[in-house]
Amino acid sequence: MKRVALFLAFALLCSGLLLAQRRFGRSYTESGVNADAVRTPREIPSHSTGTPTWENTRGFERDVFTFTRVRYSSGGGGYRMRGPGWTTDTPDSDLNLSYRLQQMTSMRTDPDGRFINLTDDDLGSFPWIYIVEPGSLYFTDEEVVALRKYLLNGGFLMFDDFWGESAWRNVEREMKRVFPDRSFAELELDHPVYHCVFEIKSKGQVPNVRTGEESQHTGVTWENHDGDSRTVHHRAIHDDKGRMMVFAAHNTDNGDGWEREGEYEYYFKNFSERIAYPLGINLIFYAMTH
Repeated sequence: MKRVALFLAFALLCSGLLLAQRRFGRSYTESGVNADAVRTPREIPSHSTGTPTWENTRGFERDVFTFTRVRYSSGGGGYRMRGPGWTTDTPDSDLNLSYRLQQMTSMRTDPDGRFINLTDDDLGSFPWIYIVEPGSLYFTDEEVVALRKYLLNGGFLMFDDFWGESAWRNVEREMKRVFPDRSFAELELDHPVYHCVFEIKSKGQVPNVRTGEESQHTGVTWENHDGDSRTVHHRAIHDDKGRMMVFAAHNTDNGDGWEREGEYEYYFKNFSERIAYPLGINLIFYAMTH
């Protein structure tokens, strides 16, 4: 009995250490890959129906757009946790959007994508970066400085997939650290970003794939969080010349629209094809041409 008790105690200790490692150390994807140890989404197995593959002309491998996903830490107020939020929807969302961008525009795209830290030396090589589920996002002081420099030097940041008022307040608070003298403003539909590749006439809501499939019967496309999570907001921060530097898609999940495109025909036609892809492609086109 003592041996059994000791074994159970040891097993609980090991599981507790593993949980702590997952919460406070490394970031793991849905398939169990340590995302901190890989450089690109291509190194992670698909979580959906598989990802497309393609090659670019030899000698021009670097003359491409690269979907660049930011690694970040979660937990503000001095409490920091390297959480799984930044890996949400990868690799499928990253690679599917890259492939569709190459289909729908004249831009060539990197077939592997990239994960990056805001403090990496080559951050400035990537004109468009993506942060998903930023509701508990926390920037270090070093990241604040690096992000401010990146954006003022011509970079573009997209926030996506966060719902409710507390998540919005967190994003607003962290970006105030980056730009104390600038604020988010709601975009009007006459902004050029809505008219550069696809004509976007409304701020459509993309639900997660399960809610989206059920919506054909329920009519519900939102997640229930604190405050108003039904109303889609597109908010932006501009530089002194009027160039949009930051775009925040609040109360909508474009990443699932890209990731889950192949799972259900209804979801693809009503959310991926109609909302998520047009917005993502327009944002990238805008960033690359402004």
